[in-house]
Amino acid sequence: MVINIAVGITMACSAPQKSADKPATGADSAFSVALLTPGPISDQSWNGGAYDGLLRIRDSLGASVSHIQTKTPAEFEENFRQYGAKGYSLVFGHGFEFQDAAARVGPAFPQTVFITTGGTRTSANVAAMSFAFEQPSYLAGLVAASVSKTGIVGCIGGTELPPVKSGFAAFAAGVHAVNPKARVVTAYLGNWDDAGAGKEQALAQMARGVDVIYQNADAAGLGIFQAAKETAGVYVIGSNSNQNGVAPSVTLGSVMIDLPHAFIAVAREVKAGTFVPRVITLDMKSEVMQWVVNPALLPVIPARTLHMVDSLSRAMRDGTFSLSFPPRPTGNP
Repeated sequence: MVINIAVGITMACSAPQKSADKPATGADSAFSVALLTPGPISDQSWNGGAYDGLLRIRDSLGASVSHIQTKTPAEFEENFRQYGAKGYSLVFGHGFEFQDAAARVGPAFPQTVFITTGGTRTSANVAAMSFAFEQPSYLAGLVAASVSKTGIVGCIGGTELPPVKSGFAAFAAGVHAVNPKARVVTAYLGNWDDAGAGKEQALAQMARGVDVIYQNADAAGLGIFQAAKETAGVYVIGSNSNQNGVAPSVTLGSVMIDLPHAFIAVAREVKAGTFVPRVITLDMKSEVMQWVVNPALLPVIPARTLHMVDSLSRAMRDGTFSLSFPPRPTGNP
């Protein structure tokens, strides 16, 4: 079964912000792992999921771990170098925006494996994790179109990174598969941390008739949930983590990345000495990407849509359903 949408599978979801949520520690065990995030781990989304992955590595593999929140490309490189100099075994740069710094720093510290969650660059000790975000995003589009009363749905992102755009393109394809006449209104906030801006943009879209919003905005997305809770008849679709509990009364489901699953699988290879630098594609077949419906709102979603989503989910996990045709435009109508 082939659906024609050519979208990329690299993923990033954040723009950097300063501060360290947890002090860095030295590499005091045989296996040490560090994480750089571009935003706060309190976002209940992209960065929080990565931190959960770091803790899973600590608890399951007995690793010494460290986390730093970074802001600028200079800080990306500086902290990569610091961890390399301390002899860390594995360092994650959590986002598309870390790949340039990893490529520059990697050759200087051949004993350390650097992995970016996004991008496509690899070398002797640099690899990338590429998330097939478009798969569950397409399913989310099917649900959004079947629930929308106005035929106008929205996408709100943090910044206009290629991986975010590809997820929105897949979402729009799902919307149009159900309702070819539907309109998809897309906006980017220019940051990932301003919940007030997220709420303001959500309200602006609602004023245009949008009644389902797919958000990929990390901490700024929390404002989108708040706007939906305050507006009757509007629903939200979460992203990156399972956000169904953020606002259960308005969240249809979440396009989820199981970051702990992805992180620990890679960490096991690195610890065992079997890791081969490469672009690691993670999709629904690998069980890293998932569409997670909110059980509390199952009655809102038509039964035929639930059946279709379930069938396509199985096909994606089996590898018999692919997305491979040019996306429809998702810009503002």
